[in-house]
Amino acid sequence: MQKYADMTREQLQEEAARLRQIYQEYQGKGLKLDMSRGKPSSEQLDLGMDLLNAIDAKSLMEAENGLDTRNYGGMDGIPEAKRLMAEMMEVRPEQVIVCGNSSLNTMYDMVARGMLLGYLGQTPWCKLDSVKFLCPVPGYDRHFAVTEHFGIEMINVPMTEEGPDMDLVERLVAEDASIKGIWCVPKYSNPQGVVYSDETVRRMARLKPAAADFRIFWDNAYAVHHLYGPENGRLLNILDECEQAGNPDMVFEFASTSKVSFAGAGISAIAASEANLADIKKSLTIQTIGFDKVNQLRHVRYFKDGAGIAAHMEKHAKLLRPRFELVLRTLERDLSGLGVGSWISPKGGYFITFEALEGCATRIVALAKEAGVVLTPAGAPFPYGKDPKDSVIRIAPSYPTTEDLQQAADIFTVCVRLASIEKLL
Repeated sequence: MQKYADMTREQLQEEAARLRQIYQEYQGKGLKLDMSRGKPSSEQLDLGMDLLNAIDAKSLMEAENGLDTRNYGGMDGIPEAKRLMAEMMEVRPEQVIVCGNSSLNTMYDMVARGMLLGYLGQTPWCKLDSVKFLCPVPGYDRHFAVTEHFGIEMINVPMTEEGPDMDLVERLVAEDASIKGIWCVPKYSNPQGVVYSDETVRRMARLKPAAADFRIFWDNAYAVHHLYGPENGRLLNILDECEQAGNPDMVFEFASTSKVSFAGAGISAIAASEANLADIKKSLTIQTIGFDKVNQLRHVRYFKDGAGIAAHMEKHAKLLRPRFELVLRTLERDLSGLGVGSWISPKGGYFITFEALEGCATRIVALAKEAGVVLTPAGAPFPYGKDPKDSVIRIAPSYPTTEDLQQAADIFTVCVRLASIEKLL
């Protein structure tokens, strides 16, 4: 295909007229297609329905330590659930607290603890004049929403193929004591699908922050979400690396089974150093008498161990792979060689990132919406919803049916081409 930038004005106008006719045909269909969020499809959720049969009215409800899961107690999780989540996160069970149904809720709580109570005796952030977080971009909009909610200033850090720009991260945390944290999705990052390299993880663990209470918020949301096998998602253990670097307290790691079992009805966990866990438990004993141990027991009885989770996730991958490949094929078919954008082919996770010509993302999303396709708002993968280049669009292929997804992908590429021509003209 000829690059649009190499076409004459007349050629571009002719191409635009052709595309507008196709676009108007889509508009006339009255479609309602959603590629806005990385939700599991109904087919994926159906995979776990036997989870509901793992416990019934006749089941023994005792955990392996004799605790009655129907009663109070076991605030940090039943032993077998701690072991299950530890296997999933590749940490040790003694490093884990099993929490409620949402890792996002646990991350919110940890930011709130920093704000209201401080970490390990440090000054609560609410008593400081300035509090800042580093935000690798493009990144996860809900992370940014949490820090914005608490009035924390967010600083963009560009992502590379190996993770965040570590030269910038190292310099910023070393020179500014008001920087208290960094958000990280280290495996199959949201939305690009990047896996942090060994060197990035080691440099992260060796940071020398000016703030004694600086924390890495290590959201390992896609720890087991491989599309093409676990070898593509190999990630160094950040807790071990921090310990070896003499920074054992510098990291909080989070994970959940929300896209493994049921979204919003799974179990989540936080992993951290012994000192951090003891500090968390001080307020956790006030906050709750205990999380849902019946749900923890249900998950353990169903999955049994890390191998059980891995086998289950391969079933998810078999449903997700064709969806991702469909979108990538359509992008390649319709956009390759035109010079109107670029994309990454992820090996896991839930998203495909498309980078349009500068200044085109908002227009593409608006055109798609008018044709019946809802996308994540342009700017969402950036703090305050502001993409400096207005170019990044997050595509979520998981939720629609294959038929709907193909229509949505076809419409998307038409919108990309139209918006690009408008920009060039």
